[in-house]
Amino acid sequence: MERSSPLFTNTKFVFLCATFCCLLWGSAYPAIKNGYELFHISPDDIPSKMVFAGYRFLLAGIVLLIFAVACGKSIGRMKPAHYKQMVILGLTQTSLQYVFFYIGLAYTTGVKGSIMNATGTFFSVLLAHYIYQNDRLSFNKVIGCVLGFAGVMVVNFSPDLTDFTFTLVGEGSVVLAAFILSAATIYGKRISQHMDSTVMTGYQLAIGGLALTLGGYLFGGDLNEFGWKALLLLGYLVLLSSVAFALWSLLLKYNRVGMVAPFNFLIPVSGAVLSAIFLNESILEWKNALALLLVCGGIWLVNRIKQV
Repeated sequence: MERSSPLFTNTKFVFLCATFCCLLWGSAYPAIKNGYELFHISPDDIPSKMVFAGYRFLLAGIVLLIFAVACGKSIGRMKPAHYKQMVILGLTQTSLQYVFFYIGLAYTTGVKGSIMNATGTFFSVLLAHYIYQNDRLSFNKVIGCVLGFAGVMVVNFSPDLTDFTFTLVGEGSVVLAAFILSAATIYGKRISQHMDSTVMTGYQLAIGGLALTLGGYLFGGDLNEFGWKALLLLGYLVLLSSVAFALWSLLLKYNRVGMVAPFNFLIPVSGAVLSAIFLNESILEWKNALALLLVCGGIWLVNRIKQV
């Protein structure tokens, strides 16, 4: 896949791949919540959630590494510094981020979780301002961030605007996960410039997944129900992670962030719609529609390139 860089710079192909990745990530919200039910994981059973997430990412990483070997890529001939970087990336982008993500999603709805996780786009913009000299904050980016966070505030109000529901363990954990992912993604983009992105993604998923699995079992977690429905769902999450993360890493490697990032608006939209369909959650409330509009408008403004 790395040798096909012209393909990954083709505008139409980039559009299709980025859209596909975001639809997959959006489907993760209802899939994870259904997974809690199929594996009989209670909302307060954090260790078992870690085991659930660990299996998903460990298997996804192994799938990617096997794919890399099948494509003739070396997965063992790297500098010691690269291994250290992948350990750091795996423990942050996969382990730490998904600990908070899985916890938060257990204490909020799929619709709210998908919308609030979109704050990651705005965190990326703010972090890039201090890291890259050619990616400073602009008027559009500031207004976009304001709109995005306004959307996050709106979705936490009750329909009659009399009650504001925001819990640190629920919505707060989802937002923290989004921040961790934003910081780790910027770090991963730098690593991908010096090594194969598929191998990098495979290692970081496997390392992060292993840490989640061991940590979950260490604190008393377990998965006791392995019915065919549960296994099929776990298999879907494994393929979702391996395919989406690998494709997205390649898109970021060969294209400007500003070209790929606008597609992120599809994640809260698809996540909210799919959660409404598969979890019977309400998306027709005016506040959910307004929140989606604000978040998507903010993401569009943040990534809008001024025409000259």
